[in-house]
Amino acid sequence: MTIEYIRYRIPEQDATEFETAYGRAARSLAVAPQCVDYELSRCVDEPEWYVLRITWTSAEDHLKGFRGGEHFAAFFAEIKPYVRQIEEMRHYERTAVRGTGSSVPSMYEWLGGTEALERLTEAFYAHVLADDLLGPMFAGMDPGHPRYVAMWLAEVFGGPARYTAERGGYNHMLAHHLGKAITEPQRRRWVSLLSDSADEVGLPGDPEFRAAFLGYIEWGTRIALANSQPDAAPPSQLPTPRWGWGVAPPYTPA
Repeated sequence: MTIEYIRYRIPEQDATEFETAYGRAARSLAVAPQCVDYELSRCVDEPEWYVLRITWTSAEDHLKGFRGGEHFAAFFAEIKPYVRQIEEMRHYERTAVRGTGSSVPSMYEWLGGTEALERLTEAFYAHVLADDLLGPMFAGMDPGHPRYVAMWLAEVFGGPARYTAERGGYNHMLAHHLGKAITEPQRRRWVSLLSDSADEVGLPGDPEFRAAFLGYIEWGTRIALANSQPDAAPPSQLPTPRWGWGVAPPYTPA
C-alpha cells in the first residue's frame, strides 16, 4: 500500500466549493480499483489548510493505472481549479509503527474478557460432543481443549497473548487441523453451534460485535477447512491473527 498526502491552502471564501468539488471528485476515487480509501481533512487551528489522504494499492498503480485509466479525467476535471493551490504532494509507505488507542475497546474487552470466552467454549464444546456431525471428530478430546480455544480467541480478539506464549501460537493451532479433511457441512455446523452458544452464554448481541465476531469465525473456519485437506501445504510460520471491529466500531448510544 502507498499513501499519498496532498496539502492544499484554500482561502476561506472558497472552502465550501472546494469541499463540494472534492465530494464530486471522490466518486471517481470510489470506483477506481487502484484506490483503497480516501479522506479530506481540514485544519482546526488554521482552517485554510486541507490535507487529502488517498491510499493506493501502489505508487505505480496511482501514477500509471489511475492517471492512465478511465476514471482520471472526471476526477481531474473537478479538482483542476485547485491544482495551483497545492503546497505539497508526496507518496508515503507505512512503517511497522502503528496501533490503536484505548478510546475504542478491543473486542476482547467488549465481550467480557477471558471469563466470558471460557463460558462460551465450555458451552460450545458440550454441544459439539453431542452433535452427530462434529462429535466423532472430538472423541477423546483433551479436557483442557475448551480452555485452550478460549485462550486462542482471547489473543485473536485483542486480549493477552497467552496462546502464543504458552501453547505455541499459530503453529500449534495449525497442527490441530492438518490432515483432518474437514468438510463444508462440518464447517457450517461449527459456525452455527458457536453462534448458538454465543447467544446461550450471553455474549454481546449488538450488530457491530456480532458482525465482527462472526466475520472472524467465518474467516477462520474457512482457512481451517482449506488447511485440513490431504493435499494442503499451508505456511507454518505465521503470527497469531489479530481481529478488530472492521468497518463497524462498537455502537454506544449518545
